Amino acid sequence: MKKLICTAVIFTLLGTFLQAEQAKEMEPIDMFEYMKSALKGEWKLSPADKQTDTTGAYKNPYVLPLVGTDATGVAYKFIGFGSTLQEDLLPNTKKQMVTMYHCDDYVDCTQILATHYCTKMNQPQFIMDLKHSNKEKIIFNCDMKTKLCNSNEDHIHKIILEFSNNGNHLKSSYLGWTDQKPNKKNSIYHFDKK
Repeated sequence: MKKLICTAVIFTLLGTFLQAEQAKEMEPIDMFEYMKSALKGEWKLSPADKQTDTTGAYKNPYVLPLVGTDATGVAYKFIGFGSTLQEDLLPNTKKQMVTMYHCDDYVDCTQILATHYCTKMNQPQFIMDLKHSNKEKIIFNCDMKTKLCNSNEDHIHKIILEFSNNGNHLKSSYLGWTDQKPNKKNSIYHFDKK
């Protein structure tokens, strides 16, 4: 009986320790390296029945022909000797956009930054929310030190990248703001790794 109680206590303590370790905030450089390995390569737009909770962004006439095909919907590649991760969203379409992800300083990485080159014809800048980001969900918030993020101009205000299916499925959300309020329609897409 004592062995059973001791074993139960050990497993409880071990479980608590593992949960605490998982809840720890990842270091910025580790998070950036994880992003690079998880996202690299080409992804295709998931079929229409998998484009759930998207506010219909996949129905855009420039996007719909790619849905459920083997065409590349988003591609990630390294530039600058791996110091920057380039996201090419909806390449070769009129909705093509690019986001550049990088550390604030590659040697002493304290923050992960992004700039989104948008079809709204502006370039919002972002900072990763390290407190709420993890290996399943990466969140970038608009940098409120910039003029655009504080403006009434329609712009992307938050980027969320969510992984599922053992890293083979990606839900990318580009959440817009206008007049300093969240938009009702957003650019949200589901992708499957090629």
